[in-house]
Amino acid sequence: MTKSAPVSTAAPALTARGLSKCYGQIEVLRDITLDIRPGEVHAIIGENGAGKSTLMKLLSGHATPTGGQLFMDGKKVNFADAVQAEAAGIVLVHQEILLAADLTVAQNLFLGRELSRGFMVDDRAMNRRTAEVLAQVGSTARPTDRVGDQPLAQRQLFQIARALLDDRKVVILDEPTAMLANDEVDALLRIVRDLRDQGVAILYISHRLEEVETLADRVTILRDGDMIGTWNVSELSQRQMAEQMVGRKLDMLYPPKRGTSKDAPILDVTALSVDGGKFVGSLVVRPGEVLGIGGMIGAGRTEFFEGLMGLRTAQADKIVLNGESITSPNVKRMMAAGLVYLTEDRKGKGLLLNDRLGPNLTLQALDAINPGFQLNRKGEASALDVAVEEYDIRVRSLGIEAGKLSGGNQQKLLLAKVMMADPSVVIIDEPTRGIDIGNKSQIYKFIDDLVRAGRACVVISSELPELVGLADRVLVMRGGRFVAELEGAEITEQNVVYAAASNRKTAEGRTGT
Repeated sequence: MTKSAPVSTAAPALTARGLSKCYGQIEVLRDITLDIRPGEVHAIIGENGAGKSTLMKLLSGHATPTGGQLFMDGKKVNFADAVQAEAAGIVLVHQEILLAADLTVAQNLFLGRELSRGFMVDDRAMNRRTAEVLAQVGSTARPTDRVGDQPLAQRQLFQIARALLDDRKVVILDEPTAMLANDEVDALLRIVRDLRDQGVAILYISHRLEEVETLADRVTILRDGDMIGTWNVSELSQRQMAEQMVGRKLDMLYPPKRGTSKDAPILDVTALSVDGGKFVGSLVVRPGEVLGIGGMIGAGRTEFFEGLMGLRTAQADKIVLNGESITSPNVKRMMAAGLVYLTEDRKGKGLLLNDRLGPNLTLQALDAINPGFQLNRKGEASALDVAVEEYDIRVRSLGIEAGKLSGGNQQKLLLAKVMMADPSVVIIDEPTRGIDIGNKSQIYKFIDDLVRAGRACVVISSELPELVGLADRVLVMRGGRFVAELEGAEITEQNVVYAAASNRKTAEGRTGT
């Protein structure tokens, strides 16, 4: 993909001069100066904790600067809140899903700005307009669908659709593709280009440097709350961007592969049927290997492995895990036998965001930490000290809430949490979603360490480079079934996409033997 527009020379739509932000005595953003121009995509990149989200909040009225000034079309502005910023033409599409699960898609899109006919809410008009913007963002949902029934990727598209209901001068997109599959990413990037070509100023935050390289016109790099600089994207390679982000030379991102394991399976599954037969499959997992799971969003990857873990209704002809036979999996029994599952939704299902780090870490290992009837605070604190050191969880205070950690540190805490069970097979669903390049490298190293120690790791990922770079074998799922197995040189992005999308050829018989 190539950019179709030169770097814009238009007068800035939004300008920041010397923006700073302090929370108490802690300065999280210092002296940020940048121009955001109509008709350009301006990327903001940096590691987790670099200050990207704070900057977005300052620009969109969600937070007030401690120092510095904002200008819009050359005129000084002070936004009391996000409502004022939106009225001025600035909208922020959050990385977090901020939707009401029990309302319909149309009700969410128009929440707080409902269309009316006389004294009645005009549901017909809202549904009609919602259908238009859903088509624009490539969503297959209906306006009357309940949001809580939709997968995370669709909910992200709803948030983007909400931002497109009105004309905007500046659209800020915070990690918009983190939950999207490749075809959905392509659709979103087309939307961004269309908005740029219409003269909208786009501020684009992403950890996916390939997106920045192909989409953005200029890029600003933040590190530890400071602005490192702004470049035309053509001036930097992806590696140079990454090295500016972390402030050092980067080693090889993916660890060397070990080759296909020939050991006897540690996990052997035959005809597992999940949710009454919606998702069915067989597989084996061997010690010392990374088994990658590819497929489009909606193919059933998460649902199948949630069933295997006992998080969904499931039955199997055979499940043998570490020599133990199981036909009706449940969470407690699967964990006791050596299987753990790290969810793709770390904020919604993985962590208690309003609780401290210690209880989050030890939640699945309470019996080991607390053998008696009272909570063993010393044991909890000791386990947290070990986890912070071993998994490099970077935190100002061990007493803070999990929700105040950066995305990368939340993921490392979640990994430490599931490893408290001392598993032999670890399923990791979207291991680096919304995580910066430095933390990605660490997660990959953790995965490599655990398989080299004789464990097995199943990696479900929508990022094709991740599958190709990590996996010793890849199983591809389509329509709730495994349709292909790739090994060695067969593991390419093209082969994964072909198997995930093509109906011409599917694998026959048992997969993974």
